[in-house]
Amino acid sequence: MSVSDPVADMLTKIRNASMARFEYVDVTPSKLKMEIIKIMKNEGFVKNFKKITQDDENVIRIFLKYDEKQNPVIHDLQRISTPGRRVYTGYRKMPRIYNGFGTLIVSTSDGVTTGRKALDKKVGGELICSIW
Repeated sequence: MSVSDPVADMLTKIRNASMARFEYVDVTPSKLKMEIIKIMKNEGFVKNFKKITQDDENVIRIFLKYDEKQNPVIHDLQRISTPGRRVYTGYRKMPRIYNGFGTLIVSTSDGVTTGRKALDKKVGGELICSIW
């Protein structure tokens, strides 16, 4: 069965594995997914990630992060723009996630970046997802 929205599938896998308290989750690789995972690591939502070959297939292994009480660091992970409904915004109307405590991931002309960095560079783009 083919997946119509691979980014939403990746976010759902991360959300479900985090709620089930798994140590890691494997997702199929793509350039966009790698950029999203890099941002999640830099913002402190995942411990680490690495590209591995498993059963002659390339996968990205994402190591999930938990606090000292083994509660997931990722509270909520939502897809904003979907293949059927693309959501774009300019830098002046860039939404804030949980009053600045969350992170917005945006695909801009300068590449995939966070909402804060897009606002600093004064570029808008497609809203990919929000993490809190």
